Amino acid sequence: MEFLSNKPLLITDTILRDAHQSQAATRMRLEDMIPACEILDSIGYYSVECWGGATFDSCMRFLNEDPWERLRAIRKAMPNTKLQMLFRGQNILGYKHYADDVVDAFCAKSIENGIDIIRIFDALNDIRNLEQAIKSTKKYGGEVEATLSYTISPIHSEEYFVKMAVELEQMGADAICIKDMANLLLPLDAYSLVKKLKETVKVPIHLHTHNTTGTGDMVYLMAAYAGVDIVDCALSPLANGTAQPATEALVATLKGSARDTGLDLGKMSNAAVHFRKVAEKLKAEGNLDPKVLNVDTNTLLYQVPGGMLSNLISQLKQAGKEDRYYDVLAEIPRVREDYGYPPLVTPSSQIVGTQAVMNIVLGERYKTFTKESKAMLKGEYGQLPGKVNEEVRAKAGIKPEDVITCRPADLLEPELPKYREEFKDIAKSDEDVLSLALFPQVAPKFLDYRDHPEKRQPAPAAAPAPAKPAAPAAAPAASGEVRTVYVEWKG
Repeated sequence: MEFLSNKPLLITDTILRDAHQSQAATRMRLEDMIPACEILDSIGYYSVECWGGATFDSCMRFLNEDPWERLRAIRKAMPNTKLQMLFRGQNILGYKHYADDVVDAFCAKSIENGIDIIRIFDALNDIRNLEQAIKSTKKYGGEVEATLSYTISPIHSEEYFVKMAVELEQMGADAICIKDMANLLLPLDAYSLVKKLKETVKVPIHLHTHNTTGTGDMVYLMAAYAGVDIVDCALSPLANGTAQPATEALVATLKGSARDTGLDLGKMSNAAVHFRKVAEKLKAEGNLDPKVLNVDTNTLLYQVPGGMLSNLISQLKQAGKEDRYYDVLAEIPRVREDYGYPPLVTPSSQIVGTQAVMNIVLGERYKTFTKESKAMLKGEYGQLPGKVNEEVRAKAGIKPEDVITCRPADLLEPELPKYREEFKDIAKSDEDVLSLALFPQVAPKFLDYRDHPEKRQPAPAAAPAPAKPAAPAAAPAASGEVRTVYVEWKG
C-alpha cells in the first residue's frame, strides 16, 4: 500500500488536556505541567491541547486553580507552539446553551489569554450550534477546527460526514476534525472516510481517537496512508486505554517513511520522564485507576464509550441493581434509536445512558424522564439527527407544536449584561464573569478561596477521585427516586 500523501504527518499532543482527563479524572495540576513545558515547546508539535473540555470545571471544583491563570502560564511557558482547546459549541464548556454574546465573549477571552486553535463540536452534529463560535473565533483571530462528532447509526453514513464537512468548510472552518470520542472508527473505515474527505474539501483533516477498544494505533496508521494531515496522540505515561495512542509509538512507526513526522524521540523521552512521575503521583492520590489502560471491547459491541460505562455502573450500584448491567447495555441502543440516534458524547451520553438505567431499574420503559431528557426531546439541545419516536416524546409530555425547530440560541436574549450585574460584587475581571456564568455553583466558592487566602483551611489529605470528573446526570436511587449525581467523561 502506498501513502496517498508525501507530507510529514503532524501531531497534536494531548498530554496537558485529554490524556489526563481520560485517564486521571482531569486532576493534573499546573505545577505538574510547567516543568515540562520547555521540552514540549521544543519538540515541534503541530499543537498542544491544553485547555477546554472538563479542565475548566475541574480546575475550580477540585484543584483550587484559576483556569484562566493556567492558560496564561502555559502560554508564557510555551511561546513557540500553538495551543489548542476543546469547545462545546453553544454549550461553551458547560452543559446548557448560552446566548450568542456569552459565546462571543468566551472566544474573545480564550484567544486573548493564549489559545490559537479552537476545536468546536456539537453533541448532535447540529451545525447551527457551531455558527456563533466559528464566527467569533475568526473575528478574534483564532483558528477554527470545526468538528464531526463521529458515531455509527443508520443515519451516520460516510456520506453524512462528508456532507457535514463541506458545510463546515463553507462556514469558514480552517480545518475539519473527525472526533472519534468512543474509538468506534475502525481502521479500514478511517482510511475510507479520510480519503473521501481529502478528495472533497480543501482544508486540513485532523483525526482524534482513543485506544479504548485497542484499535487506535491501527486507525492512525490507516488514516496516515489515506492522507490525514494531523492526528492527536498522548505522550506514553498517560497514553492508550481511554486516552489517545502513544505519541512515541506513532513517531517511531512512521520514521523513514513518506509520512515521517520529523519529531525528536529523544526530546519526547525526556518529557516522558517527567510525566511518568506525574502519573505515579496521580496514581498514589487515587486519581489514576490502572483499569483505564485495559482494552474494553464492549465499546465496539454496544457503542457505549468507556467513561459512560463507568457512569452506568455507578448509577446501578446506587440503585442496588448491579445485576441489571447487561440489560441496561441492551437498552441504550433502543433509547438512542427512540431519540433519533444522537452521538454519545457529553451531554447526550449522560442523557441517553441515564434514561436507559431508569427504564430498566423502574421496570417500565419511559415511566419517568429527567429534565435533560425532556429538553433533548423538545429540541433544546438542537435538531436530533434522525426521526424521534413520537410516542416516547408524547410520554414526556411534549406536544408536536412545542418542539423547537429553530436554532435554540435564537430563543435566548443576550445574557452578558445580566451576568455582569449579578456577579459585580465578586467578579474582578471579565474572565471571572465568564467563569461564574458557566459554573455558578462552583466558581463563587473558588473565587472566595482565591481572593481570601486568610480564610483558607489547611488542605486535607488527597482523597480518591471518582472515576470521571463532573457533569450532571440523573441517577435513580433504590427507591426509584431520580436525583442528580456528578459524572463526566471525555469531551
